[in-house]
Order: sequence, then structure tokens, then C-alpha cells
Amino acid sequence: MTSISSESAAGQSLAPAYIMALGTFAIGTEGFMIVPLLPKMGEDLSLPVSALGSLVTVFTLTLAITSPLLTILFGRVDRKRLLVLTMAAFALANLVAWASEGYWGIFSARVLLAMAAGLYTPNANALMGALVVPEKRGRALAILNGGLTIAIAIGLPIGSLVGNALGWRVTFLGVAALSIIAVVALVARLPPTDGTEMRVASVAERLAIVKRPRVFRELAVIFFWALGTYSVWTYIAPYLNQVVGLGPNGISAIVSVWGIGAAIGIVLGGTLNDLMGARPVVAASLTLAVLVFLSLIFFARVLTPDQAIVPTVIAVAFWGIAIWAFYPAQIATLIQVGQPAVPIAVSLSTSFMYLGFAVGSAIGSVVLSRGGVGDLSITGVIGEGIALLVATYASARIRQPRRVT
Repeated sequence: MTSISSESAAGQSLAPAYIMALGTFAIGTEGFMIVPLLPKMGEDLSLPVSALGSLVTVFTLTLAITSPLLTILFGRVDRKRLLVLTMAAFALANLVAWASEGYWGIFSARVLLAMAAGLYTPNANALMGALVVPEKRGRALAILNGGLTIAIAIGLPIGSLVGNALGWRVTFLGVAALSIIAVVALVARLPPTDGTEMRVASVAERLAIVKRPRVFRELAVIFFWALGTYSVWTYIAPYLNQVVGLGPNGISAIVSVWGIGAAIGIVLGGTLNDLMGARPVVAASLTLAVLVFLSLIFFARVLTPDQAIVPTVIAVAFWGIAIWAFYPAQIATLIQVGQPAVPIAVSLSTSFMYLGFAVGSAIGSVVLSRGGVGDLSITGVIGEGIALLVATYASARIRQPRRVT
């Protein structure tokens, strides 16, 4: 079997990145598409949307916890075989969700989906770094993780439209089909490699990185950023229904606006990071996010549905831009402070992000059940505000290197 080192020497082709990006596209589509479909699922399952938010929470929390543990557990397994089996498991879990008639079947499927997604993405990134020569590694990783960007921009709105038109179960069937296509592509086109030369960081090594003050501060920024946005995003459908008076098709259209804004934000954040540096982009993005959530509070409490429709569309577009412009700049900051253990620091960012998603969706569920949609954006303001304060403090500490421990 061809070794990792020989594959790296000949790794001029970016084809493996495109192949593995099929998997990240399927994962991203499934992870985001469920949110705008929660009202429809609630009608079919006779459950309130606030209760169904647990389907988002369990996915994000399971991924945050199991991703590093499973990556360590399967650290010596053939990487190609691992990616194929993981994507096959992801397809199977989608079929379980499609066939489930009750809440607990879907709940179990979401746990399996999270475990598969949390194992696929870090191992695909690790293998990508080994298959491609260093001078092309950045482009390859951008292509691989670009599957998530495309999922937000295209997969999310299509999933929302299809789910509202044909039923939410069909969306799981569609993602299962995408996953099977990814499996076939991985088997047929991914170069063979054993992957055993790729060392996986232990739990102790990961904890040691988290304990570094600079790294922990940047991970905390990611956590609160994720908490703030997901406390609102998880329940965007009931907000749009009650505040703007939109039905399923209107909600799908607004979700598309958010997805397009997110795609613009990722590109804009990366471009501005190269031009201005990470810190100004992070600060501007978080500030804009706070302003967006403040505006959503105002619309819910002051405006009528007819008055709120246009400003809400504008706010949602800027929400997508602000939230996702933050991400590439913050990862650049984490790379800066994570030296020389950058791969570990970046992998930890995924766990902190999904942990923030989980906590945010859980808090949003409580707010929705006890308060109302008008109060949801308060948690967004608080989350993004804390992220901005921590980022500002971290920036000040970096400018004073002698005081950093």
C-alpha cells in the first residue's frame, strides 16, 4: 500500500480536496437545514418548537464532546477506510431519521449524525494535510472546508425549500443520497494510504493547549460567538412567523438570504483579514452582530409585521455576513497564538464552537418557552457582547507581551 510520505511527495493534485469536500457539504447541509424546518416537524410530531430545539442541542453537544475522543480512539485506523465508513454511517443515520416516526428515533439519529460528522471532518483535514505538498496545502484545506460554505449558501436554502414543499423527512433522504455519492467518490477516487504515520494528539496534549492563557481566551471568544448566534438562529423560524408573519415559503426565502450573507461573510472575512489583520475584522464583525441582534429586538417589540418585513430581511443579511466574517479572522488569530501546536489549537476550535452552539440552542429553548420570540435576540446581544469584550481584552494582552503568562 502506498505510504503517506510517497503520496505527499507526489501530492500536486487538488483532486482529493474536492472529493472529500463532498462529505463536508453533506455534513454542513444536514447540520444547518433542520433549523428552518422545526415548525413543520413540530406540527407532525405534536411538539412545541422549543422542545424540538433539543434536536439541535443534542447534535452540537454530541459533536463537541465526541469529536476529539473518537479522533483519538481511531487514530491508527486506515484514513481512507475511516472516511468511507464514517460517511457511510452518516448516510445510514440520515436514513434512520427519514424512517423515524417519533421524536426519539430522530433524536437517536441526530446523535449518530453528530458522531459521524465529528469523526469525518478532523480526519479529512488531517489526511488532506498529508496528501498535498506544503505549497498547496492551504488551497486544499480551503477547498475541503469550502464544502461547509457551499452548504450554508446553497444546501441550507434548498433543504429548507424542499422540506417545506415535500415534507421535512425528504430532506434527510436527500442528504443520505448526497452522503452515498460522497462514499462512492471516496472509494473510487481517493488515493490509497494507511495513515498510520499521522500522529494524533492525546487528551493530555489537548488539555495542555487549552490551559495556555492566550489560546484559552481565543477559544472563549469562539464559544461565546457561537452561543450568541445559535441561541437566535435555532429559533429563527418562529421569530419570522410571529414578528414578520411569514409562512414556510417566506421563511425559506429569508433563510436563503442568511445563507447568501454567510457565504459573503466568509469570503469577506478572509479577504479583510489579509488586508487589515485579524483583530479589526473580529472586532467589527462582533460589533455588527450586536447591532443586528439589537435591531431584531426593536422589530419584535415596536414594529407591525408589515413594517418589519423589509428591515428584517436587511438585518438577517447583515447577520449572516457579520457572524461568518468573524470566523476566518478568528481562526487566523488562533493560529497566531497557538504556535507551535497550531493543528491542536485549530481542532479545539471546532469543539468550542459546537459546545457554544449546544449551550446557545439550549438557552434559546428556555427563553422561547418562558418569554417569547421577542426576547431571543437578547441572548444574542449578550453572547456576542461577551465575545467582543473577551476579544478586546485578548487583543490588549497581546499588545503587552511582557505581561502575558
